[in-house]
Amino acid sequence: MHGILHLPWWGYIVATLALTQVTILSVTIFLHRCQAHRAVELHPAVSHFFRFWLWMATGMVTKEWASVHRKHHAKVETADDPHSPQVQGIWRVLFTGTELYKKETRNPETLERYGQGTPDDWMEHHIYSRSKYGILLMLTVDFILFGPLGVTIWALQMAWIPFFAAGVVNGVGHYVGYRNFECQDASRNLFPIGFFIGGEELHNNHHTFGTSAKFSVKWWEFDMGWLVIRALQLLGLAKPKRTPPKAHVALGKATVDLDTLKAILTNRFQVLAQYSKNVIIPVLREERRRAGEAGNAMFRRVRTLLIRERSLMDDSGQQRLASVLERSRSLDVVYQFRLKLQNIWAKSTATQTELLEALQEWCRQAEATGISVLRDFVRQLKGYVPG
Repeated sequence: MHGILHLPWWGYIVATLALTQVTILSVTIFLHRCQAHRAVELHPAVSHFFRFWLWMATGMVTKEWASVHRKHHAKVETADDPHSPQVQGIWRVLFTGTELYKKETRNPETLERYGQGTPDDWMEHHIYSRSKYGILLMLTVDFILFGPLGVTIWALQMAWIPFFAAGVVNGVGHYVGYRNFECQDASRNLFPIGFFIGGEELHNNHHTFGTSAKFSVKWWEFDMGWLVIRALQLLGLAKPKRTPPKAHVALGKATVDLDTLKAILTNRFQVLAQYSKNVIIPVLREERRRAGEAGNAMFRRVRTLLIRERSLMDDSGQQRLASVLERSRSLDVVYQFRLKLQNIWAKSTATQTELLEALQEWCRQAEATGISVLRDFVRQLKGYVPG
């Protein structure tokens, strides 16, 4: 017995992947980037298609999803975070992420505080909030199209988001992977090619620039969700509101002025990443060379700690780092200057003049250390201008 579509065996695999990818794109573009973060505006027809598809393919309610996700960002890696593997354990979030999500949707305070601005029309209240009917409609459609095999395809569709979004992204994305930026949470990029989960693989990038419609930052990273948004934009169906800031350097600029300050505050995560790459790592490499065989292993073990956000270190990590810094004056100097640079943009109550004076003094002191890579970094810093 076959459905309307009589496909070869591989055709059913392709169909399943295509259907689940539409669901993934609906989540990342509509629920995540458009609704939760207001990073992109979508044409009403596009928004309604995504709402309708999510009603059938997931049964998720827009206000509930956006509320839980916004709370995740507001309370990230704390006891109030709905699904932090750092707090609740990786295996619990990976395999029971959907239950954690559902538990939080039953908290009226979360919906009231974090659910503002989501769809509030007749369709939302009378159709899309009744998730079981949409799921049953999807089952019916799959059965008509694919026959009895459609039930299996439907089951995979129903499991796709709970596992890959609620489990893999929310769990593994805060546990394993690489970090481009040292934001104040444990988010990580799972893969540089964000195709299978619509770009959600680039989770550290997203947490660093939470209101950006684009998740890829490095030239070698790929964000499938952004590609679709750009295609919709060309058709006049989408309007990205924000993308990650880019640092600009003016050739010949050799003074620290207000333009320098504004550029550094806007691009502070990129500045910090450049500091780690161009100052800390070269000094660490030189210390390892001097230490020879005996001390090489000790320095190698603290590489990650030297560039890690300090608030994410446990006690043992801080003790290991302190022990190494006591043995290396050069590493200690560049590490302390890293903390001082971070402290400049952390002064939320300081005036613009005070911040500028602090930055100018930081540059003077950094140049006076006599460390060549630090002097080179200051030279580059002076050239920064707003994009």
